[in-house]
Amino acid sequence: MKILAVGDIVGLSGVKKLKSVLPTLRKEEQIDFIIVNGENSAEGMGITEKIFNDILEEHVDVVTMGNHTWGKKDIFKFIDHPRLIRPLNYPKGVVGKGYNIYNCKDKKIAVINLIGRVDVNVLSDNPFTQVKELVEKIKDKTDMIIVDFHAEATAEKIAMGYFLDGSVTAIFGTHTHVQTADETILEKGTAYITDIGMTGPKQSVIGMDASASIKRFVTTLPERYKIASGECVLNGVIFDVDDNTNKVKSIKRVRK
Repeated sequence: MKILAVGDIVGLSGVKKLKSVLPTLRKEEQIDFIIVNGENSAEGMGITEKIFNDILEEHVDVVTMGNHTWGKKDIFKFIDHPRLIRPLNYPKGVVGKGYNIYNCKDKKIAVINLIGRVDVNVLSDNPFTQVKELVEKIKDKTDMIIVDFHAEATAEKIAMGYFLDGSVTAIFGTHTHVQTADETILEKGTAYITDIGMTGPKQSVIGMDASASIKRFVTTLPERYKIASGECVLNGVIFDVDDNTNKVKSIKRVRK
């Protein structure tokens, strides 16, 4: 089985890039299951029902979120959709689900969304203890467990990789919008990559207009961010999973 994880979609141009690339990529790579991070898809902050449905039209199995989960109030209309998950470690009682279990080719695949706490301006619970508790709860009910860890700090992501090595099938990082070159299969069999990158404007500062970003750094004034224009790129990763062992045989970065 092949599982594709697509990096943070940035704005409508990122959505269009996904829709233009995914059909061919899915066919060429014989992709069976697709995870897309959509927390920046609506003007760079949040997601709307229309965009969510546009993403699902491309045979996407699950959309994960992050620190901009509540960026658009529209989300409260469809937050309980089974193909949408938000960070597991939001406080108890918050609407939505932090994980779900999906059926694909006679396999049960659990997808978990987490958010980091280092340099992320979100009041969340401990992702390490929360995910460990959940994995113990569902490990006998699933064939595979995939984790999207939406976090800023490289160290926090790497630590999570070692923390869950052998307990989950794969962990991929999102949020920083820059694809890292450290894809690996850890000692106990868990596939890992620190960040899978973004799907959005290529000539940009993590998806945003470069001139506005530079002005903020040069002047320290609160210049309003805006999404960059121009050619887009799709970043992601493909996990090739052995159908007999449910372990990842190989992990390959994607840049289209």
